[in-house]
Amino acid sequence: MNDQDLLRRFEPIVRYTKGEQFFPMDIEPYIRNCSLWMQKPGREAICLVPDGQLTIEKLIELRADGFEAVYFLRFIEEHDLEKLGTKLFKYPLRNIARKKGFRPGRGRLARVGYSSRFIDALFSISLFARGRVPGDTAVGACLEYERIMAEKEHYSYYGRVIHQDGWIVLQYWFFYAFNNWRSGFSGVNDHESDWEMICIYLYENEDKGEVKHPLGYKPEWIAYASHDFHGDDLRRRWDDPEVQKVGEHPIIYTGAGSHASYFSSGEYMTEVVLPFLTPMVRLLDQFQRFWRRVLKQYQPELLQEEHQTTFNLFHVPFIDYARGDGLSIGYQQEKQWDTPRLFTPQLPNSKECWVSHYRGLWGLYTHDPVSGEDAPAGPMYNRNGSVRNAWFDPISWAGLSKVPPPNQVLAQTRARRAEIEAEQTKLNESIAAKRTELIGFSVEAEAMQGLPYLKKQYKSHYKQLITLSAELVNLRDNLAANDILLETLDQYIQRLQAGDRGAMRAHIHHGHHPVPDIEFRYGRLAEVWASISMGLIMIIFVGLFFLAPERMGLGVIILLSVMIFIESTFRKQLQGLVSGLTNMLAVVASLVLLFEFSLPIMMVAVLVMGGYIIWQNLREFLG
Repeated sequence: MNDQDLLRRFEPIVRYTKGEQFFPMDIEPYIRNCSLWMQKPGREAICLVPDGQLTIEKLIELRADGFEAVYFLRFIEEHDLEKLGTKLFKYPLRNIARKKGFRPGRGRLARVGYSSRFIDALFSISLFARGRVPGDTAVGACLEYERIMAEKEHYSYYGRVIHQDGWIVLQYWFFYAFNNWRSGFSGVNDHESDWEMICIYLYENEDKGEVKHPLGYKPEWIAYASHDFHGDDLRRRWDDPEVQKVGEHPIIYTGAGSHASYFSSGEYMTEVVLPFLTPMVRLLDQFQRFWRRVLKQYQPELLQEEHQTTFNLFHVPFIDYARGDGLSIGYQQEKQWDTPRLFTPQLPNSKECWVSHYRGLWGLYTHDPVSGEDAPAGPMYNRNGSVRNAWFDPISWAGLSKVPPPNQVLAQTRARRAEIEAEQTKLNESIAAKRTELIGFSVEAEAMQGLPYLKKQYKSHYKQLITLSAELVNLRDNLAANDILLETLDQYIQRLQAGDRGAMRAHIHHGHHPVPDIEFRYGRLAEVWASISMGLIMIIFVGLFFLAPERMGLGVIILLSVMIFIESTFRKQLQGLVSGLTNMLAVVASLVLLFEFSLPIMMVAVLVMGGYIIWQNLREFLG
């Protein structure tokens, strides 16, 4: 089978959420509607090619405008918005999604506490100081994409087949005209254009014990690109029940507006950390580990769920809706994929040579210092022009550098066992030689014992005896460890020969799973409270400052106490609140007592230890 046939055989089914406005498309109509720009620090951006005139040939022209130049496309410009005119007012941003059937789930702020809501407010305010995509641009992109699809409806992906380290990697790249997660679904960011990708890892089915796959290749792993997840956490084994399939076509549940990929349908909690809060995040993470693992104190039930392995007050919470209840594209679905476009950048005259020749951004450059609102670069490059790890090393991108293909595991295990056996032979030889040397020095030292004129030589021999003894112990320790390892490898070889493939999820450290729907008392009221609570706290705080400054401390304590009580009531966590406060007060009281009565406590401790030592010694003496 050629590369295109192989890609089609396993091409994914992508399921979207109701309200999604952008779907995978061909880049050519996008480029025809874009202009090409160049920006240097401190200067106005320069239009190099106006919209309507840009082609792939012009896009990939070599340009050298200095090391600090940034090249970027613009999908929606001011004159485009002027042409749309009154249409913009007919498309309130979030109403676009709602008109297509989207309904937001449980309020995201109701899922977290006051600190996260405060950080969320800071994040929202930061958008005014950061570069961001204007709201009209998001609306204009929706209308422009609808126009492109009206001219020719199509659903496309770009494919790539890589042979690396015994694996055959199928890469599927999806291009979207716009990422409207923030404006359409209350997410983190908006940006023009979006590139997403998944990988399927095959191997040649050569082992006689296996059923021959009809293609000669057998899928073993699949990895989905998803926000900040990386390495082992990206992938699942092909036979994992979490990997849903129709025949040999895996199903992707795509986040609304964000286009991140998930294995299961649902709503996912995504947490963002503002850069200046990173030290506080690390400090609180360490404190929480100490509180849970060392003190083994009360932990809310929600935090014990597998989907949320950590919780930090300084994280900004967002919901990624990947419900899969909207449009579905792929095998036996309502929409079908066009013929895949193959990436062949190594060929100079290839139609897809743009993937390696254009290193700029694929949309608006907003000068966002955290890059969240800047358009991404293409499949091959990062925003700074360096090559993506997923492109040049898709094996390590999914944490598979340490994992051999199944058809090589048995042979490599036997080879490793042979290496260790050879090492054991060398260790035995070294032990014998070292022991002979040690005995020789010991005999000489015994002969020198008590002779004053050999005092210097005796000290040298004694030091050598200590060194040789330690080296001999270390060699025998390695020999014993290798014996255990050989036994373990023998057991592993037997399991492999019996068809045991090992635990399918042992590699996962932080799995991404849908968050459960939290039950609140007075549900809708709880969500309203979550929306207004932070602003209300700030208003009351200012009121206390101006109206009762002399009672500011007491007022803040009462305010926080009331707020915590209300929140715990809504979350049905009064028992947990009481338990947590009791434990905290007990710790504080203990520290106060230790500080105030440190000397008497130390004296009592010394008296107790002295009495215990006397009792132990007398007990031993008296038998």
